[in-house]
Amino acid sequence: MQKLNVRYAKRGRARFTSHRDFSRAFERALRRAGIPMAYSSGFNPHPRISFANAAPTGAATEAEYLEIGLRERRDPDAVRADLAAAMPDGLLILDVVDAVPGGLADALQTSSWHIALPDVPPAVLGRAVTAFLAADAIEVERMTKNGLRTFDARAAVLRLRQSAGGLDLVSAQGTPLVRPDDVVAALRKVAPDFAPGQPPLLTRTAQGRWDGDRIVGPFEAHHDT
Repeated sequence: MQKLNVRYAKRGRARFTSHRDFSRAFERALRRAGIPMAYSSGFNPHPRISFANAAPTGAATEAEYLEIGLRERRDPDAVRADLAAAMPDGLLILDVVDAVPGGLADALQTSSWHIALPDVPPAVLGRAVTAFLAADAIEVERMTKNGLRTFDARAAVLRLRQSAGGLDLVSAQGTPLVRPDDVVAALRKVAPDFAPGQPPLLTRTAQGRWDGDRIVGPFEAHHDT
């Protein structure tokens, strides 16, 4: 069985596609493209697809990852082209490579996000970022499938910078997972005048390993060779 890793994007209105809806759309694309999928054993076999760190519904993303298993070898570039042609608008297949050593989970330790906040004045953003970074810990609450959780949003943040129209965030992907909307909630707590009038538009720009300066994507070794 050949294992391939796939990087895909959700753009425009497709950011509202849920994980379940994307999974169905991707399986349809596999069938349309004639990809020779490997299937699980048992009473109800299903195609071997493994997702990694899916972004929340409503977030755009340029860096989502999954792994597929094929029952016969195919050229990764040909698989990418065939899948890209079969996907619906807004869901894009960006890269397909042979599976990375060690698996995707080990390679996806951090995420970078752009948090668009067009109605927040730059001076207010700057003060909020300064107050956030100066704090040792900032507890926020979020409802999860296991009930209301309280956790430290500051500890996961590796970098937070003001940028055009919003903020650029780099955060570690740990347990519990700190999301960009958790960071926005923390900014509200430390900066009383930080009060966005509309929900921020979230875009994941990268996933990978943080080297202290930037995120190294899991496919970079493939592109360098």
